[in-house]
Amino acid sequence: MAGHSKWANIKHRKARQDAVKGRAWSKCSRAIMAAVKQGDPDPDTNLKLRYAIEDAKAVNMPKDTIEKAIKKASGEGSDGASFEEIRYEGYGPGGVAVIVDCLTDNTQRTAPDLRRAFEKHGGNLAKSGAVSFGFQTRAVILVEASKVDEDTLMELAMDAGADDIRLEGGAFEVSGGPADFITIKEAIEVAGIELDSAEVTMVPDALVACDVAAGVKVLRMLDAIEESDDVQKVYTNADIPEEAMES
Repeated sequence: MAGHSKWANIKHRKARQDAVKGRAWSKCSRAIMAAVKQGDPDPDTNLKLRYAIEDAKAVNMPKDTIEKAIKKASGEGSDGASFEEIRYEGYGPGGVAVIVDCLTDNTQRTAPDLRRAFEKHGGNLAKSGAVSFGFQTRAVILVEASKVDEDTLMELAMDAGADDIRLEGGAFEVSGGPADFITIKEAIEVAGIELDSAEVTMVPDALVACDVAAGVKVLRMLDAIEESDDVQKVYTNADIPEEAMES
């Protein structure tokens, strides 16, 4: 999620992911299987699968579990469920924009579930395109500032295709086009630099400032949305203060 300090938000999100690791792995398995069925089981030729595997690694999903998901989707007798990619858009408390990417085998279940999650916490679903125009798809990689020299990181990242590097909240944020994500990530990793986060995400053009009370409401709504097994990723332009994350 976007916010006042991406570094603080990343740490908060990691804590939330650890608390629901089983659910995170289940969602990653679904994304991997859907990518295989839509393309092929080779991540070198199936970019969507490669992204799904990277997401699985980010939540410490074991290699053998990843391989089992690939085999299950590509082998005979695999799960017959057909997942549809669908994006929902809406507004949260204080008018913040929210984008929800889902993989579902039943839109008649998913849409009502999301509508309830939004409305219960002071938000509402909106029409397709209502908020997504204010976001850009970007590759975003975070590296804790104490782990790397800025000039070293800049040279590595720029040579690999990054177009922006900035220091924010104790971490360097490296960003670039989504097509350059793997190249940038691998260039930094090969240099022995530890990454704190790496993903292709939706970055808002502008943030909506939240006070602590509004920030808490937004976080509760996001938690409710992410409880759905159909939900893969959630993006927002909410600028949430750290005090709200700690409450």
